[in-house]
Amino acid sequence: MNRVTMSVSTFICFLCYFLAKDLMHPSLAEEMRRHKKKRLVQSPNSFFMDVKCLGCYRITTVFSHAQTAVVCPGCSVVLCSPSGGKCRVTSGCAFRKKCA
Repeated sequence: MNRVTMSVSTFICFLCYFLAKDLMHPSLAEEMRRHKKKRLVQSPNSFFMDVKCLGCYRITTVFSHAQTAVVCPGCSVVLCSPSGGKCRVTSGCAFRKKCA
């Protein structure tokens, strides 16, 4: 009987140790997994990015959740295509997230 009680108390200590987390200071990865409206400070999932064309090396600004195909104004190559959520950058094209 004492052994069962001890294992239950050990289990409770185990749960308290691993389930306890700091709600005021979550990790960055944990914040990014949350819904955009349920974060400590609301922030959008979308962003603008600079995409460099692989043919003429021209830089075009593209919205991350673009719903239409974006073509290069110089050589008419498709830079990114819509995929339901975020747009898919064409292979070979380099991109970087724009800073505010």
